[in-house]
Amino acid sequence: MAVWGSGSGPVIVGGMGLLGNLLKTVSGAVTGGRRRGGAPSRDAGRSGGRRPRSTPAARSSSSSSVAAAHGHPAGERARSSRADVEVSPGEFGPDATMEVDPHRIGPVRMSYSPHTDGAPDPGEIVWTWVPFEENDGRGKDRPVLVVAVESAGTYLAVQLTSKDHDGEGDFVPVGAGGWDGEHRPSWVNLDRVIRVHQGGMRREAAALPREPFERVTSRLHQRYGWR
Repeated sequence: MAVWGSGSGPVIVGGMGLLGNLLKTVSGAVTGGRRRGGAPSRDAGRSGGRRPRSTPAARSSSSSSVAAAHGHPAGERARSSRADVEVSPGEFGPDATMEVDPHRIGPVRMSYSPHTDGAPDPGEIVWTWVPFEENDGRGKDRPVLVVAVESAGTYLAVQLTSKDHDGEGDFVPVGAGGWDGEHRPSWVNLDRVIRVHQGGMRREAAALPREPFERVTSRLHQRYGWR
């Protein structure tokens, strides 16, 4: 298309229009290529720039590894410590040794019949786990003097001690013997009556001679009416 200007001849404007359209087409092609090929999206930039979060399982595994590096985990330490503790006969279970109220156990017939047969016979001093007087679950391996057999097959005994209780009314002296490794004099505590099961006895220690045994049973008869 030709238009006339103020100069000496016509100006060609139709060619410039075609050139403008061509430039627009090329620019559009270049822009479309960039969008399709290449520039990373905003979301891709976010995900690529951040470190992945650790999952709870990964953190737990890491903590376990640290704990293992410094020793046993807490659970294994607890199980290990329990396994290392030696349980004494009479401490737990159906054969547990227990203190009983001598006024509430009914008639008791005492006898003197020691035999080295693996059973806690009357007249014998045996070792078993004995609860502390507080009855709070704690106790200690101690010697006791067996004085009677109960109808259920259990045994009644009184606790011995090597502490000096000379002249005290609740204690009866029985002398020294093979039940104590140091052969110290012993006293029977009349207040502490113990029920012993055969399975709760750790060992037979020695037979108490009849004379001190009868001193003990005489005092038990006076105190509780046992025969």
